[in-house]
Amino acid sequence: MIQDTAIYNTLKEYFGYDSFRSHQKEIIENVLKGNDCLVVMPTGGGKSICYQLPAMLMDGLTIVVSPLIALMKDQVDGLQVNGISANYFNSSQTAAEHEAIFKAVENKETKLLYVAPESLSYLENIFSSVNVSLIAIDEAHCISSWGHDFRPAYTQLGYLKNRFPNTPLIALTATADKATREDIAQQLNIPHAKKYIASFDRKNISLEVRPGTERLQQITRFLNKRPNESGIIYCLSRKATENLAEKLQKAGFNAQAYHAGLNNNERSQTQEDFINDKIDIVCATIAFGMGIDKSNVRWVIHYNMPKNLEGYYQEIGRAGRDGLPSATLLFHSYADVVQLQQFAEGAGNAEVQIAKLERMKQYADALSCRRKILLSYFGEFLEEDCGNCDVCKNPPQFFNGTILAQKALSCVARLKEQENIGMVIDVLRGAHNQQVLEKNYQQIKTYGIANDISWRDWQHYIVQMVNLGYLEIAFHQKNALKLTPQAKDVLFNNQEVALTKPQEKVTVTPTEVKEKKKTKNSLFERLRQLRLDIAREEDIPAYLIFNDATLKEIEAERPITDDDFMRINGVGKRKMETYGYQFIKEIIAFNKEKETKKSRKKGATHLETFRLYQEGLSVEEIAKTRKLSATTIYSHISKLYQDGKDIDLMQFVDADDLKAVKEARKMLDNPDQLKPYYEHFEEAIDYWTIRLCLTLLGNDKSS
Repeated sequence: MIQDTAIYNTLKEYFGYDSFRSHQKEIIENVLKGNDCLVVMPTGGGKSICYQLPAMLMDGLTIVVSPLIALMKDQVDGLQVNGISANYFNSSQTAAEHEAIFKAVENKETKLLYVAPESLSYLENIFSSVNVSLIAIDEAHCISSWGHDFRPAYTQLGYLKNRFPNTPLIALTATADKATREDIAQQLNIPHAKKYIASFDRKNISLEVRPGTERLQQITRFLNKRPNESGIIYCLSRKATENLAEKLQKAGFNAQAYHAGLNNNERSQTQEDFINDKIDIVCATIAFGMGIDKSNVRWVIHYNMPKNLEGYYQEIGRAGRDGLPSATLLFHSYADVVQLQQFAEGAGNAEVQIAKLERMKQYADALSCRRKILLSYFGEFLEEDCGNCDVCKNPPQFFNGTILAQKALSCVARLKEQENIGMVIDVLRGAHNQQVLEKNYQQIKTYGIANDISWRDWQHYIVQMVNLGYLEIAFHQKNALKLTPQAKDVLFNNQEVALTKPQEKVTVTPTEVKEKKKTKNSLFERLRQLRLDIAREEDIPAYLIFNDATLKEIEAERPITDDDFMRINGVGKRKMETYGYQFIKEIIAFNKEKETKKSRKKGATHLETFRLYQEGLSVEEIAKTRKLSATTIYSHISKLYQDGKDIDLMQFVDADDLKAVKEARKMLDNPDQLKPYYEHFEEAIDYWTIRLCLTLLGNDKSS
């Protein structure tokens, strides 16, 4: 049995941490006992350590099945930086590269081998000649049609447990509801696997949802507050990614588009540039992000509403993987719902997709703590409101909207429940457009009864009525609005309807100028630049050296010895040996510069006092002008006199006081502090007088 000491030593030596996160140690111990596991942990929750650490303590080879080449490369790069022998195998490599990998495995020079599911058959010779001690299935939700990212190649992985019945298998995913979890265990032939479901509560991520109006202006304002930060904007269509990226570029942002329609070189270059901090923003379809482990993504925006909560949760989970505060922003609109509904109706599992879309819509329309809704979807109950979502931070203000609701419901009824939201609003507002006039709707009783309310506000109110259950949208009948049975209570029984007011319209004033990129003169920025320089020299992503959370801790602790540096979270033995000297050197240089600046600043403030003294101002006048105490000004004068400035100290000192201080100095044996003098004179001579007298007496200890 492997002892705790070995587990913790391995954790610190290779991964740089002194303690485990929730469930990690229990999972690792279970794997080391040879048991199968199903692990559901949020993105950034530390899934990888659950198989990477056991791999270091087991005798044989660990096989890791991973869906994307970029994801494999990222993981392998990170392991190698930590001093762990790892490699990946896939169809993009040459025969010579494959041969070198086989040789390294046979010579026991590789502890972890990452492989795509499509390439597993090429490893049959390895399987027959080496000891496979552990099998890890990453992104395991891809095996299930109940999951949000089903991949047919994963359905063949069930044979692995038959091929290696005595080898522990660990399946890992960031997002899987109960049905998906059961399906994963069944298809991988691990029905008795111990299930570990970590908390989905990523407290460091703020949640915000806004109506999808004037999105570019809203995004611009959002980005202006976050200069130099990395982020992802997810869009539904390829065209939208390109249009948005182009507009952001024109606005001065470092953005690129990413979607499956680009050629492989373009996609790879964009991804590499983002990983290596050469571009800040990627406007992408959902095809982007699964293959990267970038820890310093500070925000994620959804330009359109996602099709389900699993996908949304996984995508926002790409922000703040290092545990530092990160922001998410979701835009949603009626048009998004219609488009996603059409996508779902054409799918093979349409009923499941439509149900999941409805849950996504409920989240976007919520007027209560969003994190509670999100966590409850994954079977987790949150007792208190989170305090870190838009609803918690700005609770909605309700008003009695019964009259408004009656007008809208009456209009729907008079339109015979055959028209969509747009037409209903046009009729309520008394529009004179062609569609209204052709259908002769200007003749109905509700035409123009609410023309004092803007089109945008009416859309907000009607969507709320749908959410409250007074109206429903018949997607199969050209999105016509229908009255529900509850609508009758509002129309005929005066049931009160509580509505919320729309959010204030976002406007960007001409004077609101984008904050220019600048390098802050902080230790964090200096360390960040050093990290980037090293990363480019070694041709690896910067966050693989140290993530932002580690840099923040270095900034706070300022370690200047090897032992102190090793105490920082995220600093293991290999990284200490490789990078420690450079970072400690930067810390020492920064500290010296700060001390020099402090000294210069102190000199500058003394000179300002001297300038005012030369102008003939009294001590009290100088103190008032400089907003400092008189005692501080006297200390400046003392220092200026010592520095050889033309200061007449006797104008501030009485001859009798000078004589008394001289005698006291001899009697008290020339103490270093002022307090003994002050006490000797029983507080009759104040501190500043004593200081000036001692300055006049200088170092002369003669009587």
